Amino acid sequence: MRAERSPRLMIIPMIDIMFFLLVFFMLSTLYMVEQRTFPVVLPQAATGEPQMHRSLAVTVAADGRIFLDDEEVPLNLIGRRAAVELARRTDAPVVVLRADRRAEYGRVAAVLDELRAAGVSRVAVATEAKDK
Repeated sequence: MRAERSPRLMIIPMIDIMFFLLVFFMLSTLYMVEQRTFPVVLPQAATGEPQMHRSLAVTVAADGRIFLDDEEVPLNLIGRRAAVELARRTDAPVVVLRADRRAEYGRVAAVLDELRAAGVSRVAVATEAKDK
């Protein structure tokens, strides 16, 4: 006579597979996030603070081009476009000025002047953390 054993459910391999799937989906979603800013080399500052809330990014590239989020905008329109975007967005109370460290200082000052002239009162300057 043969002894019948009841089948066992092996749970350890199932946990391993579930963990692998979790890690796979977490890592794959990181690459699906769209970067909506123009890449620039920011200047370094020791007193910079991390920005925790959403903001509107105005970028001055090294060649002097100006971007509002990811769209190129001429200098004479940047202030009005930023003011319109801030009025439309309730979750972006701050304009973050991201200027490449090789950008001409006069161009950055002109962008800041246009923003202030259009009534944008909260402007932050983006920097990288300085190595200690």
